[in-house]
Amino acid sequence: MFFYLIRRILYAVPIALAVGFVCFMLVQIAPGDPINAIVPPDAPGDVVEQVRREYGLDKPLPVQFGLWLMKVVQGDLGRSLATGRSVWSDLSGAIVNTLRLAIIASLIGFTLGCVLGGLAGTFRGSFIDRAAVGIAVAGVSVPHYWLGMVLVVLFSVQLNWLPAMGAGPGGSSEWDWNWEHVQHLVLPAVTLAVIPMGIVTRTVRGIIAEIMSQEFVTALRGKGLTRGGIFLHVVKNAAPNALAVMGLQLGYLMGGSILVETVFSWPGTGLLLNNAIFQRDLPVLQGTILVLAMFFVALNLAVDLVQTALDPRIKRA
Repeated sequence: MFFYLIRRILYAVPIALAVGFVCFMLVQIAPGDPINAIVPPDAPGDVVEQVRREYGLDKPLPVQFGLWLMKVVQGDLGRSLATGRSVWSDLSGAIVNTLRLAIIASLIGFTLGCVLGGLAGTFRGSFIDRAAVGIAVAGVSVPHYWLGMVLVVLFSVQLNWLPAMGAGPGGSSEWDWNWEHVQHLVLPAVTLAVIPMGIVTRTVRGIIAEIMSQEFVTALRGKGLTRGGIFLHVVKNAAPNALAVMGLQLGYLMGGSILVETVFSWPGTGLLLNNAIFQRDLPVLQGTILVLAMFFVALNLAVDLVQTALDPRIKRA
């Protein structure tokens, strides 16, 4: 297991470097000049050039990438062009808020998905199967942002049950585990959980249905094993593949919540990215995208290791 771990970490290093290069280039080739976020439109040319030199934007792209990568390795993501603050100081709080939202949404989505998928796979062809598949298809088909706006209109505007914006009372970004703050989490978490719920439901349903049709299940029935005992064997065989899908979905929740966070003004990485895009704030864009991408790489590595622990056949292969 130790050598497998070392090998997987070594595989992740070139992936991380490639991700860093792509993050840097995608932001660089975007239209617009980031200097416009710092100096006024009528600024003299010498002032613009001075600011450009101060931020290193006058150097060739390979040099800029090398300098940026050296700083990133040292833990320095640069300073925001719009606010002048350290990128990490803004990003650290946003990551915590997004991670909190993603974990709650994943718990909701994965729990419902596993329950619906397990029932659908066990009772194939029944009304339960058709209802679960219908819910899954609806969950995958509904756009995040549209569902979020519908929930805001229904539960915030019409019923006045739940707040619509912010992470705390008065639109605050501070967090505490009490009902005043938790109720701000309900609508964005439910909105974000719908798509992974649908994906996990369909995946688990397919895995369970396939395993239930295999010969070893027939043999277990022939030995007189109870339905509960058979289901435990099925779950053990389905766990590695289902875990891989759940790990990917958690990564998507971290990186794909920009529209949901914007709708609910949730102070996470999605809202930070949205503001940075409009302000053409290159350091914030690069730092946020890089951290989210590295989180995705680390999450995939963790899922691989857990899969190997659950299914030794992967390690032997």
